[in-house]
Amino acid sequence: MSTPKLPLSQLEMRGNFIRRHIGANQQQTAAMLTALGLKNLDDLIEQAIPDNILSDEPLKLTETISERAVISYLRKIRSRNKVYTSMIGMGYYDTIMPAVIKRNVLENPSWYTAYTPYQAEVSQGRLEALINFQQMVMDLTGMELANASLLDEATAAAEAMAMSRRLSKNESNKVFIDQDCHPQTIAVMQTRAKPLGFETIIGCPYQDLENHDFFAILVQYPGTKGEIHDLTTVVNSAHKKQALVTVAADLLSLVLLKPPADFNVDIVVGNSQRFGVPMGYGGPHAAFFATKDAYKRSVPGRIIGVSKDNQGQIAYRMALQTREQHIRRDKATSNICTSQVLLAVIAGFYAIYHGSNGLKLIASRVHRYTQILVAGLKQLGYQIPSESYFDTFIIHIPRRAKRLASRVQEEEINFRIIDADTLGISLDETTNRQTLRKIWRLFAASTVDIPDITLMDNNLEECIADTLLRSDQILQHPVFVKYHSETEMMRYMRRLARKDIALDRSMIPLGSCTMKLNAATEMQAISYYEFSNMHPFAPLYQTLGYQQLFEELEDMLCDLTGFDAFSFQPNAGSQGEYTGLLVIAKYHAVRNEAHRNICLIPASAHGTNPASAVMAGFKVVVLACDENGNISLDDLNDKVTQYQKTLGALMITYPSTHGVFEEAFREICDIIHQHGGQVYLDGANFNALVGLSRPGKIGADVAHLNLHKTFAIPHGGGGPGVGPIGVVKHLAPFLPDHPVVEGVNPAKSDHGTVGTVSAAPWGSASILTISWAYIAMMGASGLKQATLHAILNANYIAQKLAPHYPILFTGKNDRVAHECIIDCRAFKKSCNITVDDIAKRLIDYGFHAPTMSFPVADTLMIEPTESENKAEIDRFCDALIAIRQEIREIESGKADTKNNVLHNAPHTHHMLIDEEWNLPYSKQQAFFPDDHQHDDKYWPPIGRIDNVYGDRHLFCSCPAISDYE
Repeated sequence: MSTPKLPLSQLEMRGNFIRRHIGANQQQTAAMLTALGLKNLDDLIEQAIPDNILSDEPLKLTETISERAVISYLRKIRSRNKVYTSMIGMGYYDTIMPAVIKRNVLENPSWYTAYTPYQAEVSQGRLEALINFQQMVMDLTGMELANASLLDEATAAAEAMAMSRRLSKNESNKVFIDQDCHPQTIAVMQTRAKPLGFETIIGCPYQDLENHDFFAILVQYPGTKGEIHDLTTVVNSAHKKQALVTVAADLLSLVLLKPPADFNVDIVVGNSQRFGVPMGYGGPHAAFFATKDAYKRSVPGRIIGVSKDNQGQIAYRMALQTREQHIRRDKATSNICTSQVLLAVIAGFYAIYHGSNGLKLIASRVHRYTQILVAGLKQLGYQIPSESYFDTFIIHIPRRAKRLASRVQEEEINFRIIDADTLGISLDETTNRQTLRKIWRLFAASTVDIPDITLMDNNLEECIADTLLRSDQILQHPVFVKYHSETEMMRYMRRLARKDIALDRSMIPLGSCTMKLNAATEMQAISYYEFSNMHPFAPLYQTLGYQQLFEELEDMLCDLTGFDAFSFQPNAGSQGEYTGLLVIAKYHAVRNEAHRNICLIPASAHGTNPASAVMAGFKVVVLACDENGNISLDDLNDKVTQYQKTLGALMITYPSTHGVFEEAFREICDIIHQHGGQVYLDGANFNALVGLSRPGKIGADVAHLNLHKTFAIPHGGGGPGVGPIGVVKHLAPFLPDHPVVEGVNPAKSDHGTVGTVSAAPWGSASILTISWAYIAMMGASGLKQATLHAILNANYIAQKLAPHYPILFTGKNDRVAHECIIDCRAFKKSCNITVDDIAKRLIDYGFHAPTMSFPVADTLMIEPTESENKAEIDRFCDALIAIRQEIREIESGKADTKNNVLHNAPHTHHMLIDEEWNLPYSKQQAFFPDDHQHDDKYWPPIGRIDNVYGDRHLFCSCPAISDYE
């Protein structure tokens, strides 16, 4: 019998990626549908999703493109980017990522597919890498404490301003900003200051500081034009006013320069990008934030601390989490959730790879080349106003700056154009002798010989005063000494990676986190030179590939969401929330309704929502939820009546954080609009809507999307994230712009925009290629299938676990959306078992725990995503069912109420090899609770961590070797 003839399109395998991305095959999908009593996936739409949110308008997206075609297309896009030698500076520098780090970290799913290390026992590898980063920052800045990264230098400076207000005893509302700060930093500071009621003063801190009162001051060190100043007078003057001093510092310069701590500054911020992280047209990069130990409880972002486990071993954890938005909500130190973990890890490994001596060689070479270049230009007759500098200087050429910059660009070099008379030139790790000779030849007359490098070098005098040079040792901890050969470096990175659970080991069922596949093909373009090595302020004609990428991705997202415009500037979901609320506030202000400052937020909302609202100048009013987890319409009507004259916005997550499709969504939006407000949609759960519903067409005015969730950008162990915002037409003119690059918001009107919210014009531009590739390869049909499989998997889990754990919330026809919440509250009363015990016991089964106690205390929120197949989902469900049986044994008295397999979890190899085994259960039950553990057992490196000890004995740097003994 002949084989049926297949259509040519099927033989071409155009949609082949869809089945690679979606975990379940046809047979598995059919089995799960049968278990739910359904015939096909469309039945699931009818049963689970309200009819009035469904879109009947077909997507305009092209049909799915093959993986090979996507790679070919991205190569064409990248060819339109022209990467010149960048000497622009301004906080972004070319650098060399060691190949061993590129191959073993950047391109290794063990690192980039991990999640934020809330579960410390399965995150020891990246926690150690992050504490290395903190130690590096502390060493270079001289400060007592550093956090585990922020989003970029400009937003880190803005966070320092907010922290200064919390700590300063000066009652002024003014902030002094050094005019020699990077312009993007000044712009972000001004944007952040306005809704908080702060007044910004831009001036020279070395001349007119005494004439102003302020609670905070920001100084650049070295300045954006390269000058290095002694900060002693500035710091003393500020402290007399009881103001806090923040220094924005260049990390590589601090290898040679006197550390900011020696001037007694209060906070140091900056960008670690030049420690091996490509410029990437603006990001992502890991900012750093360092301060005094006395201020530790006011620090924004994550702090990694040293604690111990229940066996007395050294262990790492996220410390002082009570400061953060997921606990303190509107009273949090910051709205930051995602930071830049993967990039911080890379920067830390860069410092480990080079060590103190290597970094000194690099910094000294950069500085020496800069001095030689300056000396040569002076010999050629040019005026160099810079006197004390590290790697950046300015050249004064009256009325010729733009002309000369254009001439230099013809030789594929970019300088910074400061004004019509002044150029800025910055050198970096990649600068070599050929670069110097090329610049001299461009500046010299054709009849003049260019300077001799060796002669210049022999006659140099140090331009930095001895009092401003570093005299102490840096990076003396063993971790920065031991791993300088590639062999040892490779093994160290592997040792850390194997300590963690990432997606390369098992599913990560974290609710509201969407830990889906980050496909290798999607990741490929981030390593392309033309994407990774572009300076964010390069002339636009050199960045046409990126501009094409932005336009195409914006069209894709507008099609999927129903919005009219997008801004890619927000470089995290929290930043998207903040930006969207700024846009709403601006809209009201333009309409002479600036008094509309009430933001309604459901009690179930993620903690970033109220924290962002406060930052944007809104007053938070909490909306009650009913017994089914939906927004209470009665309370909503009461609140809009009460605040009808001041209602500004509603923040709503859809599907809700309770994991259900609220049937009253459109009605809720109509009520808000009828009372003068705008609707902000938190897009954290957009993975349940893609291809089925368009938020911009059903009532939302603005929404942020988490591209690191829904659109396949990896979480990186806690960052990077991307949080672009989409808006309807009447809000588009107010989207962010940028002080350096024109055309960021083409819809900008005479009323102006919200300002600048991130350092780079298009945020973390280089990883937008990932989402573009994901959408292109999935196509309209694939995206819809992915959404339906995400919902199918969640409902299958809910049905399978329901006999063992109550499903806390369900929606239409008792279905859930893309995630479900299991109720564990009764166990605490019946046998003193908590969700923490269940989470730690899951480690023995080889799983990362679901989201704990959010949005309801003592529950677990499970989100499988579409990428997991039935076998993995069954394995996870079987583990939870087995754990429920273990709980029953405690409830019945068969197992001890205190000394049991859950309270003692996780069980480490140290316990296995201990000569004495005096626990009232077998080693088989402890270590190998099911058959899946025999072939590929995950061994947690530590036992249960002691959180109380860690916060009471806060220690946030690399522990001494003696501490391990």
